[in-house]
Amino acid sequence: MFTKPFHYNLLYLLLLVAALLLPFYVPDAYIFQIVIMSFLFAIATSSMNLIIGFAGQASLAHGAFFGIGAYGVAIMTKAGLSFWLALPLAALISAGIGAVIGIPSLRTRGHYFAIVTLCFGVILWIVAGNWIQLTGGHNGIFGIPLPSSIPIPFLGEIDFYSQTAQYYLALTFLLLTLFVLHRLIYSMFGLTFMAMRNNEPLADAVGIDPFTTKLMAFVIANFIAGMAGGIYASIIGAVSPSAASHLMTFNFLIYVILGGIATLSGSVIGAFAIPIIMELLQFLGDYRMLIFGALLVVVIIYFPQGFVGGLRQLNQKVVAWRQPKQTEGANVSR
Repeated sequence: MFTKPFHYNLLYLLLLVAALLLPFYVPDAYIFQIVIMSFLFAIATSSMNLIIGFAGQASLAHGAFFGIGAYGVAIMTKAGLSFWLALPLAALISAGIGAVIGIPSLRTRGHYFAIVTLCFGVILWIVAGNWIQLTGGHNGIFGIPLPSSIPIPFLGEIDFYSQTAQYYLALTFLLLTLFVLHRLIYSMFGLTFMAMRNNEPLADAVGIDPFTTKLMAFVIANFIAGMAGGIYASIIGAVSPSAASHLMTFNFLIYVILGGIATLSGSVIGAFAIPIIMELLQFLGDYRMLIFGALLVVVIIYFPQGFVGGLRQLNQKVVAWRQPKQTEGANVSR
């Protein structure tokens, strides 16, 4: 029912091969680190797109749940717990707090829900900066261990001391996230998200529980955001309140808007392209923000569905242009 054309599958395969070979073509360690961070931001952005793009709920606390996962892994691994146990626990804590926040806040609608979640994000940022005994205050937590080695029978073990190993770790989690979200979104359960987004009263009338559906989307998105934050803390080796700030939330939101709302590929494109573009424009100093702002305005006005939406519009125009040509050719042959 949701099978994509062959050329789409071929494109995805080529992109996967390019991603697997990318470490061999990025000689600059600094740019390589940005690519790794972009993959982790793509995981968080994809989960934000789940609740904003597919469920239609404007959550502005995503950076807070990213930070909860980061602090959770930092505290637990510093206490001696294995990364592979700390990561799912931190993600579950993020999802659990999301459920506690979501139960009252999802009773509101529209911009009220956005305001409530934004307030929670600001409160969490303040707590992270002042609870010195737990979070280290504004100095943060340093010396976070790298992900634990993975033993492979008869082959030794995989460690994550090198950037290349960290890259493949981030890529693996990104591919896993995209696979899970794709299976979720295009399942009957995921279709209820889009039905509620498009027409909540009609969805309620046909038997879909709007509150439960929105809460499930919110909790799942926060679980994935917490997971991304946990990997981020372990690879960076430090975490500070900036990882849980509202600025992180707005970064994710910009990635979603520019990449393409309600598209999985758009989340990846936005999170991958924007940080790299901003770094390449560093030589412009403060003027790069002017260029970035102009790009944001152009995309919002002319391509409201982001880069992916723009490519789809271009593809539709090409198809519409080719069809009359094919029709004329068929008439001439007759």
